[in-house]
Amino acid sequence: MKLLQLTDIHLTTPGETIGGREPNYNFKKALDHAIAHHRDADALIITGDLSDWGDRADYVRLKDLMATSPIPVSLCIGNHDERDVFASVFPERVDENGFVQSVLDLPGGRALLLDTWGPNSHAGYYCEKRLRWLDAELSVSPDPVFLFMHHNPVPTGITPMDKIMLQDADAFGAVVRKHKSRIRHIFHGHCHLPLSGSFHGVPFSAPRGTNHAGWADFGNEAKLSASDLHESYAVILAGDTSVMVHMVEYGYQGEIRREGSPDYADWNRLTMVR
Repeated sequence: MKLLQLTDIHLTTPGETIGGREPNYNFKKALDHAIAHHRDADALIITGDLSDWGDRADYVRLKDLMATSPIPVSLCIGNHDERDVFASVFPERVDENGFVQSVLDLPGGRALLLDTWGPNSHAGYYCEKRLRWLDAELSVSPDPVFLFMHHNPVPTGITPMDKIMLQDADAFGAVVRKHKSRIRHIFHGHCHLPLSGSFHGVPFSAPRGTNHAGWADFGNEAKLSASDLHESYAVILAGDTSVMVHMVEYGYQGEIRREGSPDYADWNRLTMVR
């Protein structure tokens, strides 16, 4: 099974930039790159911050771009989004409780798309109602489960970033711990950093994002840090016994060199390119 994770696309008024980069251009570039190289993917999931300011025009533009994709696209929302504005464009993606949560059946299991949005905050929230939904879905799922969400449930060790992580991480973790035998992986965004680790024994990962990049600035106590690292998305290859996650830096414009044989017999000082 192959899945694609795009995150933190931050669509905004065309022509406006974030960190000197135009988010609409970079999202279209990511989508084109994904379709060109991974048309065989079973699903493409965007894990939040779909819009930079929650403007309705951004969601309309996203819906139009999604219609051009031969790969099915699913969505989570993030702290930069506005749930009610999103719902006015994507009403079919809102559940009976008013959350942007859904179940996606996949060839290798089932994806649960979570809503960690909270009003007037960049931090993430996962209330009792959402926790009950998650617990119920995990309880009845006959298949391995992959969780997709925006906010990180694990502290990064970077003070300003950790102020806006998932605030209900302990309660969320209790549900994850209860069902960890069936949860294969957790995928999140939000941090604009390539991250990996584990949460109550469940592995997690995050790619950098399709526009502006963060930086692991451990000495910074106050402000979120940015850098000019390449735009990226994740390619997920899941088998019966393994999950491999690649971060594809599609924003890289340099040369890709195919050099050196994988065969040991060909490794010598005369033929190996160095």
